[in-house]
Amino acid sequence: MNTQLRENIHWVGYVDWSVRDFHGYNTNRGATYNAYLLQDEKTALIDTVKGLYLDHLLDNIRQHTPLEKIDYIICNHSEHDHSSSLPRVLAACPQAVVVCDQKCREFLKMQYDISEWNFQIVKTGDTLTLGKRTLQFMETPMVHWPDSMFTYVVEEKLLFSMDAFGQHFASSHRFDDEVDLPTVMAEAKTYYANIVMLYGKQIAKVLEQAARLEIEMIAPSHGVIWRSHIAEIVAAYQEWVVCQAKPKVVVLYDSMWGSTKRMAEAITQGAALEGVEAKLISVRAAGITEVATEVLDAGAIAFGSATLNMGMMPMMSAALTYLKGLHPVGKAGIAFGSYGWGKGATEDLQAWLQSTEIEILGEPLKCKFRPNREVLAECETIGRQLAEKARELAAR
Repeated sequence: MNTQLRENIHWVGYVDWSVRDFHGYNTNRGATYNAYLLQDEKTALIDTVKGLYLDHLLDNIRQHTPLEKIDYIICNHSEHDHSSSLPRVLAACPQAVVVCDQKCREFLKMQYDISEWNFQIVKTGDTLTLGKRTLQFMETPMVHWPDSMFTYVVEEKLLFSMDAFGQHFASSHRFDDEVDLPTVMAEAKTYYANIVMLYGKQIAKVLEQAARLEIEMIAPSHGVIWRSHIAEIVAAYQEWVVCQAKPKVVVLYDSMWGSTKRMAEAITQGAALEGVEAKLISVRAAGITEVATEVLDAGAIAFGSATLNMGMMPMMSAALTYLKGLHPVGKAGIAFGSYGWGKGATEDLQAWLQSTEIEILGEPLKCKFRPNREVLAECETIGRQLAEKARELAAR
């Protein structure tokens, strides 16, 4: 495995092949916890790994240098997947100074005993000279925590981008041109949709700042390192930060005895007849990770649920709670569903839509028990209307 980014700059992280859940995010392709070692007149470790994998990190470092020769540990972000090994790394590297911004120090203090740690606090524009190489720091608050920071190696035109541009993707290869690009881009999209969609405005500002830098390589904290397809991932981010709509309709539903499913299928068929991309997703079968990923670039969305106990189905409720937290914008939607003797699901769906920035295309379509031909025809018409709206939003 090639771990060398540049001369005397190496990846020393850990590949987690088996993880399938990352605080609710379904990581079907595993993950990596990336850390990087820079050796110059001074030696710096860029980030650490999840605490479970401390020994792997230390062993990887030892392949290049004794632990006692590490002078700096750059902490770009204090979330546990990057910092939970930090206390023991510092115990193994007694000379090391923790370099981070003020907010990160505050967060580290609330998570660990830092009373014996040495700190060097930096802010945007500050630099740290290692010898022939200079580290330049850029605070990137809310990408995706308040303490997030980028570290840029000026002479190498190398950006350590923390969680930005990352993917949960386990591979025996470290670089984007060593793996299947469509797969990596799909995982980058899933990562963006599920981790940072909420922070699109902040990320847009960071992209503007980063555009002033000469960048030949982007090394994120998860997934592969970008060295050949930087233009592609940056262009994708520029679309994702505004939830740029495609001519695409997504139909999300949960059904009890198949009536709401039949309505969902008819809506999907109507959208497909208009020639747009149409996706039918059972939230119970797919899960919230796929739901968020497909919603990211959808122009129009239909939300459907059967009524259970005077409300919507539980997995639909969970999916909507998750989506509301991610705050998708630039989309249109409508509610639909079947009920029996008691209503509730479509009313709940409509109330949820009203609480978001999603443009509501009309009153909910309700069906008592099984849909007849007239109801299914109305569903198909709604699908066509959603397709037309998706085209309109994609053209903006």
